[in-house]
Formats: sequence, C-alpha cells, structure tokens
Amino acid sequence: MRQVILGIAGALALGVQGVFAQDLTALARVDAQESRISDHWFGRSSLRIALSQGVPFRVFLLDEPARLVVDFREADWTGIAAGDLLAEPGRVRAVRFGAFQPGWSRLVADLAEPMLPQEIGMPVAEDGSGAMLEIDLKPVDAEEFAAAAGTPRDPDWTVALTAPPRKAAPGEERFVVVLDAGHGGIDPGAEREGVAEKDLMLSFARALRDALLRAGVEVVLTRDDDIFVALETRVALAHQAEGDVFISLHADSLDQGGANGATIYALSDEASDAATAHLAARHNRSDIIAGADLTGSDDQVAGILLDLARQETEPRSTALAQTLVEAMTAAGGPMNRRPLRKAGFSVLKSADIPSVLVEVGFLSSKRDLANLRDPIWRAGMVGAMAEALLAWRDEDSARKPLIRQ
Repeated sequence: MRQVILGIAGALALGVQGVFAQDLTALARVDAQESRISDHWFGRSSLRIALSQGVPFRVFLLDEPARLVVDFREADWTGIAAGDLLAEPGRVRAVRFGAFQPGWSRLVADLAEPMLPQEIGMPVAEDGSGAMLEIDLKPVDAEEFAAAAGTPRDPDWTVALTAPPRKAAPGEERFVVVLDAGHGGIDPGAEREGVAEKDLMLSFARALRDALLRAGVEVVLTRDDDIFVALETRVALAHQAEGDVFISLHADSLDQGGANGATIYALSDEASDAATAHLAARHNRSDIIAGADLTGSDDQVAGILLDLARQETEPRSTALAQTLVEAMTAAGGPMNRRPLRKAGFSVLKSADIPSVLVEVGFLSSKRDLANLRDPIWRAGMVGAMAEALLAWRDEDSARKPLIRQ
C-alpha cells in the first residue's frame, strides 16, 4: 500500500537514539476555548488546535476504519475533554487524545467518511505567544483515501518512539553536557521585533536538554529560568557539575560584517576577524550590562587559563566545533559562510572542559530571525546538535589514549 506523509515536522528533532525514561515538562499547553473541530459547506471539515507555542508535529491517515492521526512533540492535554474540541459528531464522529510516548502526545480523529487534508499548517504568533495547528479536510472516494493511508515509515521517528530506555553499560563513564543559555534576567541580550535572545536561547537549551536526556546523557543548565548568571559563575557551574563539555548558546545581533547563519566559536586569544572580535567584546561586557561586580577579575589568571586550555582542551574544543558544523550543515543550516571561528569569549575560558559558543543564528538577519521563530527549524537544529554531541563523545573517547601518550 502506497504511503503518504501528509504533514511532517518533528522527526527532524529525533536524531538521537533511544528514549530516556523520565517525566519531562510539556512545552506547549492546549487551549480548549480556542480549539475546535467543525463541519462546513460542500462537505468540508476543519480541525483547529490552539497551543501556547509552536511544537513539532506530523499528520498521517489510517484506514479500516478511516482515521486522521496527529502526533505532537511536548503538548499538554491536561484538563481537555473530547467535547471541548468536538461539540457534536459530524464528518468527524469522535476524537481522542493524550500521552503517547515520553515527550509525545497523539490525537486520533475518527472519520465518518473518507477525507484528505488539503491544507496543513501551524502559524505561530510573531511574539511567540501562541500557535494554531490548522488542518482542512475535503471528501474523497474510498480508493483515494486508502492509497494515501498508512503509518509513515520514518526510521528516526520510529526508533525514538519505540526504543526502550537506554541503560548504561557496566563500567560506562558518565557523560555530562553543560548547556549555557546566553544572557538572562536584567541582561536580555540581542532584541529584535519583540524577540529577546535570552528567551529564545532558554527555550532552545531546554529542548536540547530534553533530546540529550532521552539519549541517556546527563545535562546541566547554567540557568533554567529568566535570571542573570555572571560569566564567571557559568564556568564555575560547569566545573561544579564535573561537566565533560560546555555549550554556550546565543543568537546575537551584529550588523558589522552582515552576520547571518549558524556559527560555532572556539577559544582563542586572537579573534578570527574584526566582526568576531566585536562580537566577543559584546559578550564579555554582559556582566557589566547587568551591574555585576568585576573587581575580582584577574587578567593574569585568565592568561594562564588560556595557556592551559591550548595544551589539551583547545584541540578537543576545535574537534567539537567541527563536528557541530558538519551535523548542523547536514541538517540544512543555514550556516555562516565561515561557520567555524575563534575568539576570546570569557565564557569559554575553562582550562579543562572542552567549550564552544554557538550562535544558532543572528537576530540582525531577517532569515535567521524567521528561522529562530520557527519551531520546526529549531527542532531540526536541536536534533543535529544532539547527534553531534554524541558523535563527538565517542570520537573523543577513542582519541583519549593517543592524547595521553
């Protein structure tokens, strides 16, 4: 039987293997008052699901009996009843929904007659305050419906939804990823068209955390709320957590050099170019912007840390940056024309933890801003970065004996 995936957006986020068995907070709430399933003229019907924010989703059909299925990433249906969506049976005669797998929920609509989606979309409010899943259906004959029906055969999706929880092998070493959502609290970071860098990156960090947790990776966030965290404290938290890798996430605004596209930065006392030097200076001033006390800073100590980092950690950080570039490029980017750069970012000055700073995009770029607002694009980048971290972990582990020689 021929299969057609009528709408898909979410398998992009599933680049990691396995599901980590633990409860995760839903990212989007369903609004019953704004959601509805309705019949219209000329035999057409529509489904509208209002969410507190956009989430990855996919849509497909099942036959015998005819059903429309929608899988959501991190949608919370708590307190919603079937009657809230479907006031009375019609061409959609029944609907049910709820948790499906860890991190995923499912809606199943029983169709009284064969219907195919003609329009599928999830427009997101410009300020990120909400989203609406919209599916418009039109009647078709039974043969056309049967030809379009079938469970999508997507290996990544299937593995993520059905694989048992990953168990650590006997004697397996811990792997701790420290995710640093840039800015926060009194320091909003870049701002453009009502979007604040601090909010975007906290949301991105939480999504990446969830993806890594499902792969059996330990994750620590330097902040999990809209609070200010000093640059020195971010590095200290990574050491306190005994982190194996440190990823600082940003989406800056930089008009110099026409910055656009994802860019990964590793540590160096000299910037790759003038634009990167300017960007590093902006980042390193964030403590001043927030009114932090910097009287305890010691440039000589910072210089020593840089020297130590070069001996072992710098090449490992560079390898991590390259792996991220390759994975994010393969996921479609878009990447900066020079995606791998170096500069003296204060937050990367850990002597013994491989560290990189990722500009997921630049708010000063219209294209990047549109991508950063798009939950589907963000899901793709989250999946790519999770894959890259796991690949780097394995490669770095294999290289350790050679480095120590």
